[in-house]
Amino acid sequence: MKRIPIDPRPDWRERVESVGMLYHTIDDELYWDESACYQFTRREVDTLDLATAELHSLCLQAVEEVIRRNLFSRLCIPEWFVPRIISSWEMDEPSVYGRFDLAWDGSGPPKLLEYNADTPTSLLEASVVQWFWLQDKYPEADQFNSIHEKLISFWERWPYLQRDPVYFICSSGSIEDLGNVEYLRDTSVQGGFATRRLFVEEVGWDHTQRRFVGLEDEPIHTLFKLYPWEWMVRDEFGRYLTEANLRIMEPAWKMVLSTKGILPFLWKLFEGHQNLLQATFEDSPLNGDYVRKPLFSREGSNVEICRGGGVVSTSGSYGSEGYIFQRYSPLPFFDGNYPVIGSWIIDGEPAGIGIREDQTVITTNGSRFVPHYFVEG
Repeated sequence: MKRIPIDPRPDWRERVESVGMLYHTIDDELYWDESACYQFTRREVDTLDLATAELHSLCLQAVEEVIRRNLFSRLCIPEWFVPRIISSWEMDEPSVYGRFDLAWDGSGPPKLLEYNADTPTSLLEASVVQWFWLQDKYPEADQFNSIHEKLISFWERWPYLQRDPVYFICSSGSIEDLGNVEYLRDTSVQGGFATRRLFVEEVGWDHTQRRFVGLEDEPIHTLFKLYPWEWMVRDEFGRYLTEANLRIMEPAWKMVLSTKGILPFLWKLFEGHQNLLQATFEDSPLNGDYVRKPLFSREGSNVEICRGGGVVSTSGSYGSEGYIFQRYSPLPFFDGNYPVIGSWIIDGEPAGIGIREDQTVITTNGSRFVPHYFVEG
């Protein structure tokens, strides 16, 4: 694993915008950054592939354990929603995707920092944006990236193909969320589905028919949401989720994996596993160097690293539901940057990686996406 400074393509803005990435620059700071790239060997890619498949398997076993032992309250999941989660799991409702964030420098086993199981972003850039970059810059090389093909295959094989369109929703205030949703919607169209796009604020509830509806009061039967389950169940319309005849992706059982509380459960079930870091709930703090993370947090908010007697932390609005402690695992350091590898699982299979790097040890919303390729070796 190497970080290599390179010259950006002269027309890189037009190139990334042509495939739907309109958020390459956020608050006048580059988010898509092709002034450098990461080089891997095939052996390193194989290591990431195997680790991702293994972590996916462990997470499915953890869901089974949470359900079997009725541990939902530890994850701040409302009791009234538990039957929906259990039903979703027993029906084996399919999951589209997830992203494991890994600390790894190319040596030893990759370590799981957290699992973005419900609403992962950076999908568009990890899929087609960096793939077209590869074709322009390193056409003879390869890339750990089958995301696009696997997404289309998911829709083609999805067992609920029907005449009713799939509604894709996200909040109206995020151009990044919109870009990811529109990309997923495009893969669904290529997979054979009719689709519609709505903002969360535009979804209505028909009190007479007891169903969710679109802008023209048409019924919504299938919904893909880039909107967290923990927000949905607490929103005004959340109480209707258990009675509506509505198929939702990601499925309800993914709520078990969408909180960092799953990290202590994973450690308890598979203590000492080479891809896991020791983790506990806040009532059992760790000695030595550790990271404190809110059960629900995004973009590195309210994270605290305690190491060597010092503390590094970020601010934010999360933490009211509680925290977990995780053994500190240092990120690699390349040319003043700390990269995190986001390894994608699509339809239950490893599908590729995207790399975000920051100039601080906590990966925040100021991180940049940097493309990669791999060579034989």
